[in-house]
Parts: sequence; C-alpha cells; structure tokens
Amino acid sequence: MSEAVKKSNRSAAAVVARLFVLELNAGHIHSMSLDGSDRKTIVSDCHLPDGIVVDAEAGHIYWTNMGIPNLNDGSIERADTDGKNRKTIVARGQTHTPKQIILDKRGGKLYWCDREGMRVMRCNFDGSKLETLIESGHGDADSQDATRWCVGLTIDPKFGKIYWTQKGPDNAGLGRIFRANLEIPAGQTAAARSDIEIFYDGLPEPIDIEFDHENRVLYWTDRGDPPRGNTVNRASIDNKPPEPEIVVTHLMEGIGIALDVPNNRMFVTDFAGSIYSARLDGSGERNFLFAQGNLTGIAYAEIPQEK
Repeated sequence: MSEAVKKSNRSAAAVVARLFVLELNAGHIHSMSLDGSDRKTIVSDCHLPDGIVVDAEAGHIYWTNMGIPNLNDGSIERADTDGKNRKTIVARGQTHTPKQIILDKRGGKLYWCDREGMRVMRCNFDGSKLETLIESGHGDADSQDATRWCVGLTIDPKFGKIYWTQKGPDNAGLGRIFRANLEIPAGQTAAARSDIEIFYDGLPEPIDIEFDHENRVLYWTDRGDPPRGNTVNRASIDNKPPEPEIVVTHLMEGIGIALDVPNNRMFVTDFAGSIYSARLDGSGERNFLFAQGNLTGIAYAEIPQEK
C-alpha cells in the first residue's frame, strides 16, 4: 500500500472530539462532548487532580495529582482514554505539588510544573528518567514565597524553548512568565541557569499556558483580580507586544485552557465550576456548563474510534 493511500486511510478514520475535565474537589476526571453533553466520569478517587493531557494516538490520558502541599505527596497517573488501565507513573513524593502537564510526543517526554517544589520537571512516558529542568527555590522557607511557585507551562519545539508561569501571591500583580532553553546549558544546573529570561512580569496571577504552534501565539489564563485578571490573555512569541492582549474576561478564577487551533476555538475552565468556549480571538464566548465543582485542568482531543 502506498504512503499516499495509507495517509488517506488514516485521515478518513473516524474520530470523535472530546473534552477531558478535572474536578478538583471531587477527585474526578470527566469526559464529555464539546457542548457538555454525553458527560461521563471516567476516573474517580484522584488525589486533588490539577493538570491533564491526552495522547490520542496512544489512547492515553496523563494527569497530575497535587496532593496535600505540606505533605509533599504529589503524583502523576496514566489511564486509557476511557479511564481503564489506570497506573501511577510518578510515585507520591517524587514530585511535590504537580500542576499543569504537557506532552512532547516527538521528544517522548512529559513536562509539568511543581508548585511548592518550585520546579519544572520532565520524564519519559512511563515515568522513567525523572529530571528537574528549572529550580526556582529550595527548602521550606523558599516554598512559602509564592513568587517562586511554578504553575503552568508549554514548550516551543521549533526553537527548543520552554515557557512557564510563576504566579506570585493571590492578586499581587507579581506574576511572571519565563522562558529558557529546553536543555540545561552545559556545565550549569537546574538551580543556576544563565539562559532564563522573563517574557512578561507584573501580571496579576498567570496560571495555565497553551501554545498555538501554527501562529506562534501563547495563550494563558489569569486568576487574579480584574481588570487584567480573571481573563484569558495571548501574545505573539516572535513579535511580543508591550502588553498581552486580553481576549476573554469575567472568569471566576480561570485555570484550565485548551486550544483547538484548526477549528479556531478554545475551551476554558474556572474554579467556580464553569466551562467556556470561544473563538481564539475571544469572540463568540459561551458558558455552556456552570456550577460543576472546582474545575482545574482541561484537555481537548480527537479520539480515534474503532470501526
């Protein structure tokens, strides 16, 4: 069979678009249609889940469990997209308070931010080769300083960069977005790197990040106070504006964000329990589910269907 025919067969394979949403307080993972219908609870008894990412090709979801911050008992789990075959891949205590998690399919890595651990970390898909890439502080005293807390992240594989948020205290206007090379410079350490730069500072409280690779635009939620907080923001990476553009407002502590760039849409969760959809420029905003508990991470995926 020619490669062209193979490709045609793959593109013709039936897929269904789904949202995967984390309900922090109940410890649940929900799967649903894009309008909130056909909602199914596929995983229960999670230990304060916060970040989720889907490997649709492999049929897996990965999520972080924050755990109890003062117990240092965070973990990362994997399951099939229907919730079956659940497995812990990063054991409790190997990461402190893991937050947003992302997938680098080409590089074979999972990346996540560790809030009170004050780290950006990564590992292989099976949890092996656990590494710390960024360490913004160390020890109990530093962990009380919320300006050191790493929360959301994304990577730019084209230029080998990683972007992450350090949110700062609640509504303090001390939030920052940083970037650095994906790999630690030779002879340097995660705690002492010369390649870290501030992309934006003075933000209310930046949380999760998504990257539109096609248009090279960074999107992020901010759960701080209005007017710049409780928003979704965006900024070009290559032609960074002096201030980010606010595209969605009036969230109630926005946290999770997922992009579907080919269909010009985003999905956002907030801590008040709402799920929103909007075009990438923020127009057509719609709150299609509300009062759903304390919602944290959200992922969009097109799941292959068996014939």
